[in-house]
Amino acid sequence: MSIPQSGGGPIEHPDQLAEYLASGCKPKEEWRIGTEHEKFGYDKKTLMPLPYEGPTSITAMLEGLRDEYGWVPIHEGDHIIGLELKGANISLEPGGQLELSGAPLATIHQTCDEVNEHLREVRHVADKIGAGFIGLGTAPIWHHEDMPMMPKGRYKLMTDYMDKVGELGKQMMYRTCTIQVNLDFASEADMVKKFRVGLALQPVATALFANSPFIDGKPTGYKSWRSRIWRDLDPARTGMLPFVFEEGMGFQRYVDYALDVPMYFVYRNGTYIDARGQSFRDFLKGKLPALPGEIPTLSDWADHLTTVFPEVRIKTFMEMRGADGGPWRRICALPAFWVGIMYDQGALDAAWDLVKGWDAETREGLRIAASKDGLQGQVGKLHLRELAETVLDISRGGLRRRAKPGFGGMVPDERHFLTALEDTVEDGKTPADELLDRYYGDWHEDLTRIYAEFSY
Repeated sequence: MSIPQSGGGPIEHPDQLAEYLASGCKPKEEWRIGTEHEKFGYDKKTLMPLPYEGPTSITAMLEGLRDEYGWVPIHEGDHIIGLELKGANISLEPGGQLELSGAPLATIHQTCDEVNEHLREVRHVADKIGAGFIGLGTAPIWHHEDMPMMPKGRYKLMTDYMDKVGELGKQMMYRTCTIQVNLDFASEADMVKKFRVGLALQPVATALFANSPFIDGKPTGYKSWRSRIWRDLDPARTGMLPFVFEEGMGFQRYVDYALDVPMYFVYRNGTYIDARGQSFRDFLKGKLPALPGEIPTLSDWADHLTTVFPEVRIKTFMEMRGADGGPWRRICALPAFWVGIMYDQGALDAAWDLVKGWDAETREGLRIAASKDGLQGQVGKLHLRELAETVLDISRGGLRRRAKPGFGGMVPDERHFLTALEDTVEDGKTPADELLDRYYGDWHEDLTRIYAEFSY
């Protein structure tokens, strides 16, 4: 989850909210790729999650990365809660999941180099302190009471709020990991088309990256339990956003939606002020109960946008949020998948032609089918495996036409980063299917085997 936003003066007119989103518009030559990925840390001796403090802990990891590789620490009060370096940052999810939010980069080659360097640094420090890290969509064995809470004020507020609005919110916070890619748009019209395509095809990404068949030490009956969690969290701030496909969609329409999402907090002078359930509309009028008489800044608006959790989200860029956490090849494959679709006009047009006839019921049905059955899911005549094959063809063509070479020009484009997904479609088995085969096969239902065999 996000660190506090900074910059931006008082909001003096409501138009500034949409203008803030529109400020992200940029010409194609300036489009960049920002990849985020989360992973679970654990103590190799106990196979339990890393506590915040101690010799084998989150603090030891962050301090080790700081001391060994020059990362600059971020503090909240007396606690180190993140790191930053060269446009990237490392942050903590509520249960100690370690997240890299990568720098905005021009190619998938650069993204993969960044991932490699990060995982190499994490492995080096983790080995020194007796820790391991694993990429999965959900923590397979640990129960809620096993999870530490990171010392970040927003997490305390969110934890206390989650039970009021859904059944599975705390599972999301403490026991899930994702891979996400952040992309740019050229104009309001370009944003709208990408938003619609991204929402409609998010179930395909969920199916391809399904990697969370376990929770509490046993199979769930879902290929992506992480995706299932998001359907029972907080309906005010999650979902497939049917309004995006309606006439009149644009920056202002998204602003209207976000203003209807209840607030969590206001960040002031290093402290999270409780504003749970209060209205940003009242804040604009100087009538927020948490801060009577104050009007918000653009930083407050940016913070509020980070508390909205649909399957695709916009700020001054667009976030694709449907994929489970996973191994190295999947981290590089997700940005390749979406960049191939979104950063080539022919591919984006082809993707829109594929999905424009679907209604809200179909899109939601695909979302449910992807979480339950992965690539075996279907809705009516739409089969997710066939859809995935078609969408991968579209993405592959987009990457070929982008023609971004790597390895000193030895590789002509970025298509090879899709290989992991092509293999998945060819044999019809998602990472979740492979894990279940091992669980019922040579693991003999001993799920502790997952740590030794699937860690980074």
